[in-house]
Amino acid sequence: MRPTLSWTPTADWPPGTTDPEPVVEALRAGNVLVLSGAGISTESGIPDYRGEGGSLSRHTPMTYQDFIACARARRRYWARSHLGWRTFGRARPNAGHRAVAAFGRHGLLTGVITQNVDGLHQAAGSQGVVELHGSLDRVVCLSCGAFSPRRELARRLHEANPGFAPVAAGINPDGDADLTDEQVGDFRVVPCALCGGVLKPDVVFFGEAVPPRRVEQCRGLVGEASSLLVLGSSLTVMSGLRFVRQAARAGTPVLIVNRDPTRGDRHAVARVALPLGPALTDMAARLGVPVPDTGRGPDTGSDTGSGPLAERTAFPREP
Repeated sequence: MRPTLSWTPTADWPPGTTDPEPVVEALRAGNVLVLSGAGISTESGIPDYRGEGGSLSRHTPMTYQDFIACARARRRYWARSHLGWRTFGRARPNAGHRAVAAFGRHGLLTGVITQNVDGLHQAAGSQGVVELHGSLDRVVCLSCGAFSPRRELARRLHEANPGFAPVAAGINPDGDADLTDEQVGDFRVVPCALCGGVLKPDVVFFGEAVPPRRVEQCRGLVGEASSLLVLGSSLTVMSGLRFVRQAARAGTPVLIVNRDPTRGDRHAVARVALPLGPALTDMAARLGVPVPDTGRGPDTGSDTGSGPLAERTAFPREP
């Protein structure tokens, strides 16, 4: 199964607006559920998949089937991911993440579902975030099921591959750096420290199903919300679109903040076509909700990563 690379709206697709008032009114009423995508993290230096200059225009992400079946594919993945982690693991929340956290603190949200694996919502202070596609801060053994911290794996990979420091052409939303096969070379992959099994990041690869209980948890949140607010997602794949369709079927208003058209626009009350960070900050100001400005740029920590994602230590097993 290859990832959906693009989606093209028809000529009669609903246009976007630059008026944020529909979203402001929904937030003012409260009981809003946020569904976020890669677009909310672009201002933190992490590119999205399908926007202008999106990573899918230059590479195809690892699929679950390839990762399971091919040791060479796993070597390529871990070499690229190990290098990408040095930047990805140091990313900091931006104004959009901080605005969402501020809305939550002021009781305007019922929760946050994120399709991202970067941990930036939690780093900004959002509570009870459901990570639909998992998180790169955890690693799971496919043999014994043990979870371990990504920073520990980064240390082991660093020791197993001294001097590995190729220059990547770019980094992708899944933390995968763009490297050629020559740059990957004979990169050494390390096994599970407990049983010697194959290690995989605790994220949902393309071609892999989201755990059913996680989907049902999200469906429950959608069912309880008074409105669904989509932030920075093209909704190209069914993983997020199904919740938009669920809300629309139930008569729950759907609002979208995304500069480009999305596959969910037909189900939405409005799509606000504005940059997320400034738009959400402006909305917060209209609501009298202060958004902290940390004034912190990207960290310059160690090769094993030292930002908010790298610092997380909880490794819950899927129920």
